[in-house]
Amino acid sequence: MSNTRKKTALVTGASSGMGKEIAKRLISDGFRVYVAARSVDKMRDLEKIGARALQMDISDDDEINAAVSTILAESGGVDVLVNNAGFGLYGPVEDIAMDEARYQFEVNVFGPARLTQLLLPAMRQRGSGTIVNITSMGGKIYTLLGAWYHATKHALEGWSDSLRLELAPFGINVVVVEPGLIETGFGDVVADGLVKRSGGGAYAKVSQAVAKTTRATYGHGRGTDPKVIADVVSAAVHARRPRTRYVAGKYAKPMIAIRKWFGDQMFDRIIMSQMR
Repeated sequence: MSNTRKKTALVTGASSGMGKEIAKRLISDGFRVYVAARSVDKMRDLEKIGARALQMDISDDDEINAAVSTILAESGGVDVLVNNAGFGLYGPVEDIAMDEARYQFEVNVFGPARLTQLLLPAMRQRGSGTIVNITSMGGKIYTLLGAWYHATKHALEGWSDSLRLELAPFGINVVVVEPGLIETGFGDVVADGLVKRSGGGAYAKVSQAVAKTTRATYGHGRGTDPKVIADVVSAAVHARRPRTRYVAGKYAKPMIAIRKWFGDQMFDRIIMSQMR
């Protein structure tokens, strides 16, 4: 940390889960931390420990611009941007309306991209900075009925790789964090939406099976504490030369390795075996 200027960070999706824990960790690390989410009320606990909470729907360009204007006026920009906001849209491709699919991309890809665009000029002027994009092991693998979700995570991975090359000459690092199974509200959101959308149509059987498996997997202490991801982000931010990717959390490393080394057909069988 600099002795002359307190470094600043922005964490999106900070109202719960990984985002909240990342914000807490960066505050404890000595950063001046801005936190952003749709609900400011859900970030009051972060305000009490020193965060500056901003209302920002990552799919709303006006709210993104307003948040960035506040940060630039108060701090001149950020040294660290953690693009964490996102959600999972699951369901058969046939059943998901294109408006829903576009919204999945707005939240998981285009919103973070716009936020990055607006904060980059100040980083370039300083000649330093770190952008941490929270993707998922889902950016390297795929699961049943997760076509649109995985499409966004694969897109964010490729976007991050190209961005890393663009920004290296300016002293700005781009880091990807690929969490595995983390104890958050992800499972309930996925399962509830899946049953509501496709629980009674042509894909009812498979939708019910995926929803059942998802509910059984998340929220029962079987996943990794989101504090683990906060530790990873902290390590990446403080590294003089951070790795391009950090894989952390239950199942992430083995699932990515199986897909890579054993191929698609073997991976298909493993995924489908969980639906029986």
